[in-house]
Amino acid sequence: MSILRFVRCFSLALLMLALPVASFAGVSISVTIAPPALPVYAQPPCPGDGYIWTPGYWAYGPDGYYWVPGTWVRPPAVGFLWTPGYWGWADGVYLWHAGYWGAHIGFYGGINYGFGYFGSGYDGGYWRGRNFYYNRSVNNVRITNVHIYNKTVINNVTVNRVSYNGGNGGLNARATREQERWAHERHFEPTPLQRQHEHGAGSNRTFLESENHGRPAMAATRRPGDFHGPRTMPTRSEGARIDRVDNRPVPRPQKTVRYEDHPPQRQQVHGGRPAQPENNTPHHDSSPHPTAFHPGNGHPHDNGPHEERGNHSDRGHDQRSH
Repeated sequence: MSILRFVRCFSLALLMLALPVASFAGVSISVTIAPPALPVYAQPPCPGDGYIWTPGYWAYGPDGYYWVPGTWVRPPAVGFLWTPGYWGWADGVYLWHAGYWGAHIGFYGGINYGFGYFGSGYDGGYWRGRNFYYNRSVNNVRITNVHIYNKTVINNVTVNRVSYNGGNGGLNARATREQERWAHERHFEPTPLQRQHEHGAGSNRTFLESENHGRPAMAATRRPGDFHGPRTMPTRSEGARIDRVDNRPVPRPQKTVRYEDHPPQRQQVHGGRPAQPENNTPHHDSSPHPTAFHPGNGHPHDNGPHEERGNHSDRGHDQRSH
């Protein structure tokens, strides 16, 4: 090997070590130590129409586990939903299964991340056309001129904070047939802002589990990379619920419809053309208001733009080990 080639390889190795391993797409991460429990925190208010909540998680870097705060994110395309990443036990190690964007919510280990991600599917909202409808019962939505509805989500299981699937003390959830099928759909990697958000957390020693002992001072942020703004959320006490939202009265009535008593009829959807990615130009809260909301045309979805599941009070989100 020539000296020049050796120097290049050595420089690349140093660069890889300098950055959090989890920030590299396609890199398989395996760890012999189980990730810490999920911290308890409140959700910051939604910053604008079209943002989707992405829960916080423990990533792994050269100095061990570090917390990546939950945050509101613009999806790469209209109609896309976020499937959170999760740690899973396999062959004597914990493997990281990275999160992704897609038309449906896939399997994420049965992890109860809260705020609509109760271990299977998503109860926080759904897409209808180009508009996202927020379930205000699990989302902190105070802004006006957005599409919202109220659907009570009953979680009959004692909330635990286990952050991994399988292994000693892990969850025993398994993917359903639908989730296995959706795993073969076309997926899109985290957006550049999400990758920058993770990298920023990995570069800040206060997020290291070895420094904060599983209780990061900042557990959630209003926007990706906003680690110093007024809407950052601290870790709460052990007794607090991770899915609690802090909704307050808004200045004027929102476009709200309740589905608990009289759900509207399911709308027939024609065609199966997938959503097309849009450009990644940053969006601002001053974007044009969505079109008028007609209650008779909307219906809540949990797993995708054209999927509707049964009442969640029947399922109870049971993610206990069997």
